[in-house]
Amino acid sequence: MLERLAELDAAHAGVRAGGGERYVARHVERGKLVVRDRLELLLDPDSPFLELSPLAGWGTEFPVGGNVVTGIGYVEDVECAVIAHDATIRGGSLNPVSFKKLMRTMVIARENHLPLINLVESGGGDLPSQLDVAIPGGAMYRDLAKLSRASIPTIALVFGNATAGGAYFPGMCDYTVFVKGQAKVFLGGPPLVKMATGEISDDESLGGADMHSRVSGLADYMASDEVDCLRLGRQIVRNLNRQKQGPGPVESPDPPLHDPQELLGIAPADLTVPFDPREVLARMVDGSRFDEFKPRYGANLVTGWASIHGFRVGVLANHRGILFSEEARKATQFIQLANQIDVPLIFLQNTTGFMVGKEYEQGGIIKDGAKMIHTVSNSTVPHITVVLGAAYGAGVYAMSGRAFNPRFMFSWPNAKSAVMGPAQLAGVLSIVARAGAEARGIPFDAEEDRRQAAAVEEQIESESLAPIMSGRLYDDAVIDPRDTRTVLGLALSVCHSAPVEGAAGFGVFRP
Repeated sequence: MLERLAELDAAHAGVRAGGGERYVARHVERGKLVVRDRLELLLDPDSPFLELSPLAGWGTEFPVGGNVVTGIGYVEDVECAVIAHDATIRGGSLNPVSFKKLMRTMVIARENHLPLINLVESGGGDLPSQLDVAIPGGAMYRDLAKLSRASIPTIALVFGNATAGGAYFPGMCDYTVFVKGQAKVFLGGPPLVKMATGEISDDESLGGADMHSRVSGLADYMASDEVDCLRLGRQIVRNLNRQKQGPGPVESPDPPLHDPQELLGIAPADLTVPFDPREVLARMVDGSRFDEFKPRYGANLVTGWASIHGFRVGVLANHRGILFSEEARKATQFIQLANQIDVPLIFLQNTTGFMVGKEYEQGGIIKDGAKMIHTVSNSTVPHITVVLGAAYGAGVYAMSGRAFNPRFMFSWPNAKSAVMGPAQLAGVLSIVARAGAEARGIPFDAEEDRRQAAAVEEQIESESLAPIMSGRLYDDAVIDPRDTRTVLGLALSVCHSAPVEGAAGFGVFRP
């Protein structure tokens, strides 16, 4: 696990380096702050910042991080979602990865009623990939409008370029602050205006902070410099009169009795080896207190009640991986109970999916699995999912995987996600190939089959790794196991910014 974490730290260091030494130096020489210095001045001193999707773009042709920093932090003691362009990478231009990351942050802001602060300095859409950014760009403006309608404040702090379609980003926000001499907000810059109309103009008269604050009215405040801009941003948040709508922490937030450092050694390197999730809970929940529900029934799924940093939670955690009908029925009941008492749910995934075979099909595994998925789908209390190990098959859906829109989803560095395990998938393809050869009456090439099976296993293994999945935003971050309690505490606090209310009904269950 330490080796995996070292690899993760190296990747994060690369993201924090921005566009590299040359472009960072040029940015600073222009009298500008780098993006993480801006964040540090925006956020409350010594307060936590939960960075989201730092590995976005991993394994793609685009820079890791998506040219933008997103996360949740505290401004004037208010939890806020933050989007900050990194202008040292291609001028802060937005590629398809950037838009995925932006849109995910806006979803989090909407679901959890968080003010959204945008630190703007971007050249707009990345032109070489314009085919894949034009449509998502429109959705971004739509969602800004919907946030405003939902009385969720949106704030744009403009440090530099916001041109063409990017000009609508501050235009759509409730509050705007422009930095004098730096902000450039216009639909068309001087060259485009000259080509389109023949008019000769300059940056300031077209879209400078002074013009927009005196003439157009697009700027609500004009800051004298970047530090002043961030001060004004904090001032705006201070005057928002935001109040959390959830019940908040109600239990004693005492630390676990067992050392969270030991989490490094609990999940084995070989994910086919099961481990007891109670060992994880003992190092994660308040006082290591866990009131287990139905401990003797459906033993492959551990369910029960606990608190994390004082927030009450229900927990569903895979034990020996496979889900049988008993586990599905147990989960269905437990999720309904959590919704009756308005308690968020924590899903700890380490599953190989639902059991297969004649006995289990005849016993109703599909019906029972469907009930569990039905309940997860219609549950309205916040779900937070952490992938501790394997995440294969439909068990991922039943355990509130990404497709089921948990409020947050995190992975440990050893986690792997796929339709099924690499060996199983390769084996299935081999069986199908052998059957196909027999049906056509041709010889089966065992040696070629072994080569293909090895290639398939290698492909699935590489595609299922945690950084790859995180790079596609199938989770919100890969986290250090030792930080699980802290990350969950922050996520639960964010969830309680919005009302925490259970579902009134769950639809039709087949008997």
